[in-house]
Amino acid sequence: MKKYYSILLLLSLILNNSCSKYLDVAPKSSVGEDQMFASEIGFEQALVGVYSQLGKQELYGDRLSLGFVSALAQNYAQTNVAAPYYRTRTYDYNTDEVRKHLLQIWSSGYNAIAGLNKILEKAETNRSVLSANGYNTIKGEALALRAYIHFDLFRLFGPEYQGSKENKAIPYETQVDAFANVPSTAKDFCQLVLNDANQAAILLKDADPIFVEGNDLNTRRIKMNYYAVKGLEARVNIYIGEKPLAFAAAKEVVDAARFPFVAISAVNANASTKDRLFMSELVFALRSRNILQWTENYFKFYMSSGMGLTRTAANFNTIYEASITDIRRLYLFEQDQNVLYPSKYWQTYTPSVTEGLTSAYRKDQLLPLIRISEMYYILAEAAATPTEGVVYLNMVRSARAINKLPEGSTTTPAFLESEIQKEYHKEFYGEGQYFFYLKRKNIKRMPFMNVDIPLTIYKLPIPDVELEYNPTYQ
Repeated sequence: MKKYYSILLLLSLILNNSCSKYLDVAPKSSVGEDQMFASEIGFEQALVGVYSQLGKQELYGDRLSLGFVSALAQNYAQTNVAAPYYRTRTYDYNTDEVRKHLLQIWSSGYNAIAGLNKILEKAETNRSVLSANGYNTIKGEALALRAYIHFDLFRLFGPEYQGSKENKAIPYETQVDAFANVPSTAKDFCQLVLNDANQAAILLKDADPIFVEGNDLNTRRIKMNYYAVKGLEARVNIYIGEKPLAFAAAKEVVDAARFPFVAISAVNANASTKDRLFMSELVFALRSRNILQWTENYFKFYMSSGMGLTRTAANFNTIYEASITDIRRLYLFEQDQNVLYPSKYWQTYTPSVTEGLTSAYRKDQLLPLIRISEMYYILAEAAATPTEGVVYLNMVRSARAINKLPEGSTTTPAFLESEIQKEYHKEFYGEGQYFFYLKRKNIKRMPFMNVDIPLTIYKLPIPDVELEYNPTYQ
């Protein structure tokens, strides 16, 4: 495949996103690479560089969370043609707007993967500088992140899975090279994702600091920790139809009891301390320190001009079924000039003096990537019977302060699936996961649309620059 990096650029990205200790190392020098990977702290900082890259606007800071992918799921209804993601939500894939976003996602995603591959390569050649736990943790996180990023690229650019598993998807990159690699089939690609995730789980099972008594969970929820890996396994397996495996992985995360549902008192607190992200429930999140630069425009300042990322109050009442108790509807939206807007990312949280800019407790810089609620939804969908499934779904509904669905033998598979879809829409508003649910289920009628969409809209076009240098997609 066409590479959007060179080894020198890759090292520059890692170095510039790592601690200042390494900023004086010239990235064009082989000494720079040697020094970076000459100690365990160097490996750790290389990983920090990748995490930082993932939190930027081109990836999970915007495009793969609250912005581009959420617009595809019709989370927003901008009325101004100049509004962010206007062409995205109308599926105008040939426009400059959409092409630009797709190129950013593709190139930045594979750049991050290249950085991880470099870390994995050096973890073997320089293993002597790593402690046993350091090796297992660093390699485990790198493998898991490689799997996570690949899977999201697949969910965007790959074919629908169930009917097209033998079709070509996209390349699964495991080495730092400049060759045009042949895309894997969808089936083989997802198996490679699971292979990486499974190996990561084995490495992290004993080495992950999350298992150390007294360790602060907040420092591990912003890393690809052991339970995040199991969450990824659950997500991939439900996507490819392996329900028993999905159930087992999700159950392990839930049974760990490490990610309790948010207390309502934390959600309805005053603006300076309100937890709009339900932080205790985050199995995996990323920090994006500059997120305020674009969320201010998306979710507040643009409202009166018809450019804000929002929907009408009537639309929100439809999504949340006119609930007057659902904490997601009550506390995750605000009004500006009589226009309702989502405030999930509009954190007014004020960090204490002791927390500083990088505190793991800060609520105003986090992006949810895996929630405990998703594990319950997977359990509901993968349960042996609809009767069992609705019990799991009700656990989330109760935590959101809405009535339980009837539990009993009269629950039908169709009813349960319909209710799970509704909950995905409510829970992951502005987070991107709902679009991937719709793709997995081949939903033809998008929310608030009056006509069916062609299913081809779920397979985003691979950037032209990639196709130009790699003809093997045909």
